[in-house]
Amino acid sequence: MKRRKFGKHALISVAGIAGVPMIVPSTVFGKAAPSNKIHIGQIGCGRIARAHDLAETLNHDQARMIAVCDVDIKRMRDAKEQVEGFYAKKKNRGYVEAKMYEDYREMLANKDIDAVQISTPDHWHAQPAIEAALSGKDIYLQKPNSLTVEEGRMLSDIVDRERVIVQIGTQLRSSSPQFRIAAELVRNGRIGRLHTVKIGLPVDPSGGDDFPMPVPKTLNYDMWLGSTPEIPYTESGVHPKSGYGRPGWLRREQFSAGMITGLGQHYFDAAAWAMDTELTGPVSIEAVAEFHRSGLWDVHGDFMVKAEYANGVRMFTMGDSALGITYIGTEGWIFVSRGSYNATASDPESKSKNARALAASDPKILDSKIGENEVRLYRSREHHEDWLESIRSRKPPISPVEIGHRACSVCLISHIAMKLGRKLKWDPGREKFVNDAEANRMLSRRQRRPYGTNYVKV
Repeated sequence: MKRRKFGKHALISVAGIAGVPMIVPSTVFGKAAPSNKIHIGQIGCGRIARAHDLAETLNHDQARMIAVCDVDIKRMRDAKEQVEGFYAKKKNRGYVEAKMYEDYREMLANKDIDAVQISTPDHWHAQPAIEAALSGKDIYLQKPNSLTVEEGRMLSDIVDRERVIVQIGTQLRSSSPQFRIAAELVRNGRIGRLHTVKIGLPVDPSGGDDFPMPVPKTLNYDMWLGSTPEIPYTESGVHPKSGYGRPGWLRREQFSAGMITGLGQHYFDAAAWAMDTELTGPVSIEAVAEFHRSGLWDVHGDFMVKAEYANGVRMFTMGDSALGITYIGTEGWIFVSRGSYNATASDPESKSKNARALAASDPKILDSKIGENEVRLYRSREHHEDWLESIRSRKPPISPVEIGHRACSVCLISHIAMKLGRKLKWDPGREKFVNDAEANRMLSRRQRRPYGTNYVKV
């Protein structure tokens, strides 16, 4: 592995970081040796990490979680307990004492860490990912890539320059093989010429208590706010003080764009896979949306977005709808959804809880076999495992950063169109709106010192 020095240095670092006992078991010198592991640090220890990212990566023997980081000390200690408890129950995994960091930058300075997983709130995605890439760490980054197109482009360019492996957490490509099957059928013409794509997403409710509260002693609230404006603390705007239910920050525009990014990137990514538009974007975008006006939560409610692509495909995304994608061609249609899959127990459910994962206008479409000379798409068994294998091989993973950025950009320009309420022309090559200064100003956000990508030395 790159950057990893074996032999004496590896044994010393494992003894110091992972707490290896003085009497070393024979497994240390075989395939399961700590020096053969990919040493990983977890940045952000909330709901998505605990139930999904951290939990999934622990299951893979080639990974070794050795550090955790969060601005909430309670959550960080819970993650430490989760890691150490997992390894304590597994034979031949070895004892691990997970190191704790309140500041992820100190974690990035640890040269014994090969890679990091970033499972922070959305407004804290781009900056730690950029700094991790600059530190030479490989990265698993939860979606959305960023909350602005400008930061997303910056991240993608730096990752390309630094040649680190990045897997974006659009795990439907791995966890739900029906999305790949649908994409292959569409790409190979089984429904004729594709002309329309329809995507259904849920929406967030209004609500949330907006009265100020004392900041918990365990939380570094200033750092949690990061580059966003300083505002009073309230629990329903951050995350639960106890438990790991769905956090309120997902429903506040200061920290998230709502469901258009919360689930939208998953489905725009899957649609681009089938449309063969993974490295480009629409040429126009228009939207209508309702925004919550009462309570603390102010992200969009019901909405509809229309995107037009240079290849003639029109994509309609509708809120308050059954979760899934319908591809419509000149000779039939295919519907695909995630079925019963949930990344966490508090994931929003579709209106049709038992929706079929894959359906078509004619069952024969789904029975069609993809030939040797036809388009065959990347197959992955599990998203975190695919990332780990890419770290070893140095080959791109199934959800690389540029493809993630393009899918995320569709989310973000859709949100801008919701705000402006007019049709916008988009240049996917320049990543700018055409002749619209007001819309282009919304491709970035002001940043509060000392946090923000504007203040990262690149």
